[in-house]
Amino acid sequence: MSYVHPVHVIEAAAAAGKDKATAGAVPLVMRGVLGGAILACATTLAMGASLETSPIFGAVIFPIGFVVIVLLGLELVTGGFALIPLAVYRRDVSVASMLRNYVLVIVGHLIGCIGYAAAYVAVITRMGTSSGHPMVAALVDLATAKTLGYESLGGAGFALVFIKAILCNWMVTLGVVMALTSTSTGGKIAAMWLPVTCFFAQGFEHAVVNVFVIPAGMMLGAPISVGQWWVWNQGPVLLGNFVGGIVLTAAGLCIAHLKKRPAAGGELEDELEQLAATHRGASKI
Repeated sequence: MSYVHPVHVIEAAAAAGKDKATAGAVPLVMRGVLGGAILACATTLAMGASLETSPIFGAVIFPIGFVVIVLLGLELVTGGFALIPLAVYRRDVSVASMLRNYVLVIVGHLIGCIGYAAAYVAVITRMGTSSGHPMVAALVDLATAKTLGYESLGGAGFALVFIKAILCNWMVTLGVVMALTSTSTGGKIAAMWLPVTCFFAQGFEHAVVNVFVIPAGMMLGAPISVGQWWVWNQGPVLLGNFVGGIVLTAAGLCIAHLKKRPAAGGELEDELEQLAATHRGASKI
């Protein structure tokens, strides 16, 4: 049987969080670069599918990027918002190590997402010679809605984007944990696909997706300043994603399932370590 019991899943998630927090700086940045670029590519695929068919079809295919990132052991800071706090709770890593991971991975995301945005803008504008591609208007409109749309609402807009970010990363981090519920590749893919589709279909706010969408819209002429990008979207979305991951997923599942650490050398400890090793390659997300 490839199914893993929830108690063992949460133990494996905590072990994965420890691995993420203690990884080297250069590997973390590179995993962040690749993770951001792959998710940005999946975003353009899903947006294009939504324009040609329907939004729900775009949501169904968007998790392709998430699956690639998980199976290749790359990084999404939003996944770390749930896994690393579990390791901190177990006192396996420090808060400083957790924050170090987040900073390095976000730097990688900025490089990967903005780099992909520049390449994609060059493609859809035919090296700046055309603005007729439907994705040009779609990206400008979406970037504007994600920043100036919230700004126009004032404090209510800030609260709205924050709440949407919490709900988003509740689903995304459930996808992270669901990937650990199976020891087979097919089982992992099916399990993580479900909650990720759920977040994308409802238009919630994901920090890594926005690191691509908003700069791409700005490159295409959206009247957005860097300050508006960070004040009215990127800042509150990162904060909301963190709250969603640590409160709704990490804390909730910890209370429900995480057990006290067994005595050293115990049979249960050996079993959990084997499970953690089994999932380690696919849990660095």
